[in-house]
Amino acid sequence: MDDRFEQLLKRKIGLDVESVGQVVLERAIRQRIKATASGDEDSYWQQLHVSPAEQLALVEAVVVPETWFFRYPESFSQLVKLAQARLTELKHARPLRIISLPCSTGEEPYSIVMALLDDGLAPQSFEVDALDVSERVIQLASEGVYGRNSFRGDSLGFRDRHFSVEGDRYLLDQSVREKVNLQCSNLFATNLHSTRQPYDFVFCRNLLIYFDRPTQLQALQTLKRLLAPGGAMFTGPAETGLFSQNGMQALAAPLSFVFKVADVSPPVSKPSAGLSFQTQSQAARPLQPVAKPVMAKPRQANVSKPALAELHSSAEGSAVTKADTAAAELSAIEALANSGRTAEALKACHLLLDTHGASAGLFYWLGLLSDTVGDSDAAQNFYRKALYLEPEHIEALSHLAMLLEARGDQAGARRLRQRASRGVNNSG
Repeated sequence: MDDRFEQLLKRKIGLDVESVGQVVLERAIRQRIKATASGDEDSYWQQLHVSPAEQLALVEAVVVPETWFFRYPESFSQLVKLAQARLTELKHARPLRIISLPCSTGEEPYSIVMALLDDGLAPQSFEVDALDVSERVIQLASEGVYGRNSFRGDSLGFRDRHFSVEGDRYLLDQSVREKVNLQCSNLFATNLHSTRQPYDFVFCRNLLIYFDRPTQLQALQTLKRLLAPGGAMFTGPAETGLFSQNGMQALAAPLSFVFKVADVSPPVSKPSAGLSFQTQSQAARPLQPVAKPVMAKPRQANVSKPALAELHSSAEGSAVTKADTAAAELSAIEALANSGRTAEALKACHLLLDTHGASAGLFYWLGLLSDTVGDSDAAQNFYRKALYLEPEHIEALSHLAMLLEARGDQAGARRLRQRASRGVNNSG
């Protein structure tokens, strides 16, 4: 397959195809060829080239981010605290302004509304905008009808408070739906900032990891322009390194992944095609949205090598080295983690440690997953092991800095961030 489809997706939404995998793109193209009865790639390209609707359909086939209500619950707990403080600061002179992008099928913006209402905020004290590039998912979000896969974890009391049951579906109350202003748009729309007042809180999670480095930096600057002075920005766990290295300061709130604009910005990293979140030595890539949603089904008790092999089937039939195999299995761990299967991902990490031995990338992943389940002691230990093997592992430095800051070690956190900044600049 030639690269014209990759180039179109790059122009359309800034997508770095490597972030989802060549196999995912090829599968999506085959699906769209069949759906449009195009016959072959050349015929499909002709249709794709002249049809904005089909371009969007291809985007949706390639990028299907998985989401559920109250994903990263600590983020919403922190939002509630920050919202109360912000209203006091504003002396309730105006409603809080909040944006969620991309909003997908609505789980994130509706979680924002439910969290604030459950904390006692009056409906008129806040406004929520929600944007997504897909008209299809905006329509689904507006309907407010969800299946079991949108509800995960043990804390589901909100479902009883805000949903009614109809068969095997859950219908979101109108009082929540009407608080979200859903719109079809994207982060790179030319009028995005000019048509909106700045926001007190910006939620943009697990989006920037789709982009190459220059596009990431461009997106981050747009997000900063959307943020009101003194506001806060919520990101995904894999994007914290990018934020820390480019003028944003993490708040001392474990697992909330929330940032404010730093008082004194560190040196901005230079765009580099060779530097993403991955370190130079085949370190673990960050958490990324998987292109195929995981259907609700019983969790497996153990993770075996065949199960991992299924998740990186693109390597089947090829002669690969031990390092190649380890890298492929780290990619499989990404897929497990991003589908919410954290326990399985941790087991897969330990299996990989047993079969291939220690590496900075693997220890970084063990740290990130331990962080996700709230075991900060284990996370700190694994991040330090990653740094023992690779002292300038940028992501491990950034995440360890956040842990130290949350524990009150401001000096230690500052030293680690300085090391991370030097590493980025040297790589540029």
